[in-house]
Amino acid sequence: MYPELWSIDQTVTISINSDGDEKNDMLSFFLTWIVAAVSLVITANIVPGIAVTSFPAAMVAAVVIGLVNAVVRPIITLLTLPLSILTLGLFLFVVNAISLSLASWLAGIFNIGFAVNGFWPALFGSIVLSFVSGLIGRFVNQSTLD
Repeated sequence: MYPELWSIDQTVTISINSDGDEKNDMLSFFLTWIVAAVSLVITANIVPGIAVTSFPAAMVAAVVIGLVNAVVRPIITLLTLPLSILTLGLFLFVVNAISLSLASWLAGIFNIGFAVNGFWPALFGSIVLSFVSGLIGRFVNQSTLD
């Protein structure tokens, strides 16, 4: 009488930001990871108070920053939403600094080789990191599209 909504024979395929080409998706993932690590090294050289000991440490720190940004940052952003609205979004710079400091703290626990020494380096570092990674990402995306 009612149509069957689900059966064992049906297959569900979920594709997020993908054109179905796994090789291209993996290349894009690794390029994004390398861009994040290079951006972190450049930021450490620009901002005093941010230290990265080596490029492999930057690669691991980029993963830690990505995990913090994916898991913790949305929670912090939601909890500080009234303050962000009150400051017209400027408090999000502080949220980014907190996320970078948290990633540094986690990196220190696991002895990764990434450190942020204080709030001001975290604040300026998050701004520089966003700018540098966006700039490098734009060049990488242009070269992969050509």
